[in-house]
Amino acid sequence: MADASGVNPFIFACEGGLVLDQTPFAQQPGTATELENFEPSITGGYRRISGYQKWNSNIVPQDASSSEPILMSAYFKGNVLAARGGKVHKGGTTGSWTQIDSGRTSAGRYTFFRYNLAGTDFIVWADGSNPASKYDNTTVTDLTGTGAPADPSIVTGFKDALFFAGMSSNPQELVFTAPFTDDDFSTANGAGTIGVDSPITGLVPFRDFLYIFCEERIFRLAGNTIADFTVQPITREIGCSNGFTIQEFAGDVVFLSKDGLRTIAGTEKIGDVELGTISKPVQERFSGVSDVDEFNSVVIPDKTQYRIFFSNASIPRATTKGLICVRKINNYEFADLRGIRANSTDSIVVSGDSIVLHGDFDGFIYRQEKGNNFDGSDVTGRYRSPDFIMGDAGIRKRFQRVTINYAPEGIVNADLFLRYDYETGNAPRPAAYPFNSTSVVAVYGSSLYGTATYGGNINPIIRQPVEGSGFAMALRVNDRGTSIPYSLKGFQLEFQADARR
Repeated sequence: MADASGVNPFIFACEGGLVLDQTPFAQQPGTATELENFEPSITGGYRRISGYQKWNSNIVPQDASSSEPILMSAYFKGNVLAARGGKVHKGGTTGSWTQIDSGRTSAGRYTFFRYNLAGTDFIVWADGSNPASKYDNTTVTDLTGTGAPADPSIVTGFKDALFFAGMSSNPQELVFTAPFTDDDFSTANGAGTIGVDSPITGLVPFRDFLYIFCEERIFRLAGNTIADFTVQPITREIGCSNGFTIQEFAGDVVFLSKDGLRTIAGTEKIGDVELGTISKPVQERFSGVSDVDEFNSVVIPDKTQYRIFFSNASIPRATTKGLICVRKINNYEFADLRGIRANSTDSIVVSGDSIVLHGDFDGFIYRQEKGNNFDGSDVTGRYRSPDFIMGDAGIRKRFQRVTINYAPEGIVNADLFLRYDYETGNAPRPAAYPFNSTSVVAVYGSSLYGTATYGGNINPIIRQPVEGSGFAMALRVNDRGTSIPYSLKGFQLEFQADARR
């Protein structure tokens, strides 16, 4: 409703995330038609993401050529374990990498599982070309006893035993150790094998079950020992196309299927396969990933955030894509990622600190959620609102002011753009309105009226006079790449309405 001067306010909060499957008239004001390197925040708004830094400034040693990618990035007892070529190294944040294993057949990417046995911490890994190996921070031991799988590519733990899958000779089979052991494959002691009717792509223990993923079906293993293990089918219509996308996330399990990202809870609902798909708002992002060599994923628990990376060695790091998924109370919100080229990943919480890692094709390990740039490169963020008609698409609006509510964490350098009438060829495109945190980090009595509010940088407000008119209008924010992270919280548009045409 217009005030006495005829000015109409239009207010919206930034919420809902990236939405690509709705028309402008159907899309909610707070959602985004572009949202790149801005993460939907569980505290509200869209936050420009943090950067990443090298875990160790030294490159992981290689076997033969600089083209060897990082096949494993795994945090273990204060160090990172990195596999490259036929060798495995460990390294802290400083100093040289230390070789802990060698002579392995050049392999694919590693899966791994951390566990404690009789008071000792271990990590076990599998790569699809060699026997599985365990490591106690001192010695690497290959699991080659009688009955051990020859070349598993998948490993996890369930009911106090290790489970292996992805063997070349029997890809439809699970092999598991005797309870409370990691190297006893004797059936007399409770070890054994379990078969399903399709090659296995991934395993994940979740609550009281071990979920067994295949490309076009999903099973779960129930029970406690070989005496009562039972394989139960979940669905024969949907499967997991890539096991490196499986993550326990927000009280559920997320995975990539042929129809996008899905959850176990939704997929298990009888007679409603569609319900399990959570990526419908951004489904088109999965239609153009035919050039992807590798999918990888991580979870950032304190942000209730899942990240999936689409990587290819031939695609430059700056243009490598991915997606952010954030679980809100009643829905999932998405955003585009660009600039993280991950060939291997790990995420773990240690003493309350989230450690998020990825290994690149360049031979380095990187820690995400560190710093304000991508290892020295700018982090460019982009936001575009839906096209607002503000009540009536047939009325031209003359805009006077945009109020920006945002929360900087430091210096911000960004530009605001107004785009009229769906950015058609004849629509006006006013120049950028620069905004930055220095205009609002001010003390009462020292800032200019109409350009800042009091209160420092907690929730500053910029009131920007603007020009232009149109039947519809959209907002763009382009980060210049040099900013400290900040959150876009909401906007208020002020306009006068002409007579209806």
